[in-house]
Order: sequence, then structure tokens, then C-alpha cells
Amino acid sequence: MAQPAGAAAGVPAHRNGSARYMDRDAGDYALGARSPNGFRFAEDTVTISTHSGTHVDALSHTWSGDQLYNGHSSANIRSTSGARRLGAEKLRSVVTRGILVDLVEDNGGPLAPSTPVGADALERAYATAGTEPQIGDAVLLRTGWWDPAKSPAEYFDLEPGLDIGAARWLADHDVAIVGADNYAVEQQPSPDGSTFPVHLHLIHKFGIPLIENLDLDELAATGRKVFVFVFAPIPLAGSTASPVTPLAIL
Repeated sequence: MAQPAGAAAGVPAHRNGSARYMDRDAGDYALGARSPNGFRFAEDTVTISTHSGTHVDALSHTWSGDQLYNGHSSANIRSTSGARRLGAEKLRSVVTRGILVDLVEDNGGPLAPSTPVGADALERAYATAGTEPQIGDAVLLRTGWWDPAKSPAEYFDLEPGLDIGAARWLADHDVAIVGADNYAVEQQPSPDGSTFPVHLHLIHKFGIPLIENLDLDELAATGRKVFVFVFAPIPLAGSTASPVTPLAIL
């Protein structure tokens, strides 16, 4: 359920983009590089913005005031060492029940820019799936926003997504993970008087990781709303996020 990653993955203007450097390629042999017994190879180095493509936000990603989740000091986030507390290496692999909240199906098409998704939409999704919320669910929202043809400004600045009421509902039901097919899971721009309130509520207050930039179209095409969700982040020591390729087992 991952979007393509790497140098082509978009990022908002305030983030560094990813890049690829070829360490060995066909051009080296054209210029005379040795190929013992005819053996040739290609290798590359990729630098990745951890908050690009499909990724999970670690609990060090966002906070308010001077404390991270669970009372850790924000002084543990340093340019020289990264996240000394709550880094991506602290995230654990998860196998749990997944719930697809197919807002495209519910709406009859992709959601309009900046549409808020409230708790009522989550309740309808569970009712459609014929089940009740369970502790530890992975809740994935399909808004229809993932579209490579969108301009970066539109994709990053005007997305539909969760509102604070939905975030409270998810936390109250003790879900394990929340993900969406957009850049930030929550409605953008944020409502007046707030900045990324869903991030602050779920990550900072309740320690619920967010998976961003999912590709949920193939899962939606199966018609399945309940599935086995498999999640295995890369243990990037000190990073505030990790690339991830979640799986839905039907």
C-alpha cells in the first residue's frame, strides 16, 4: 500500500527532497571500467527525506511546549544526534486488524479540497464493515487525494482529512495506528487558531503513529473493509520518521 519512493517522491517546500547518486553504471564501462570475466554491475546511493513517500511518523515528530510524548524533554531532538528519545528505531512491527475507511465510496468520488472528516464518517465506515471498533485497530482513510497529477501546492496545502473530533474518537477507541492517502492525514489548511491539531492529539498526546501518503486504491478495488494489517518500519536510529510499505492480507 505504498506510493513509489525515491528521488521522484514529492515533498513540501520546507523539506529537503530525496536524491539518487549512481556509484556504478553502464557509462563507467563505456569509459573503460574493468569487467572481470564479463561481469558488470550497477549500484546506487539514495538519500531519502524520511517524511517523503509512504512513511510513518515517529513519536519524536511533533510536540507542543517543551515536552515530547510521554514527558520526554524536547531537548532530546538535536541537529547533531537526531532524536535521542522516541526515534524511528523505537517503533515496533505490528500485525493487527486493519479497517479501510473508504471515503471515496461513501462520498461517490474523491473528497473536495480541505474537506474535514469527522467522527461520524468513522462510525459509518465501521457500520458499513459490519463491525465495531476494537483496541489496536489500524484505521486507514481513503480520501481520493493521492493523484500524481496534482500540483505540489495543491497536494500539500489543500488536502481533505481528519478533524480534531475524529482524532479524539480514534484516541478514545484506543486504535494503534492511523493512516491516509494524503500528506498529513488531517485537513489542510488547519482550522483557524490551530496548527496540525490532529498530529498533536494523536502523536503528542496519545502516542499513536501516523502513516502518510498511502496508496489505497488496490485495496479499495477488492471491496474488503476488514483485513490483516502488517507494518514493519525501518529502524532508522534517531530519525523522526521511517519509510514503510504496509501490507493488507485478505
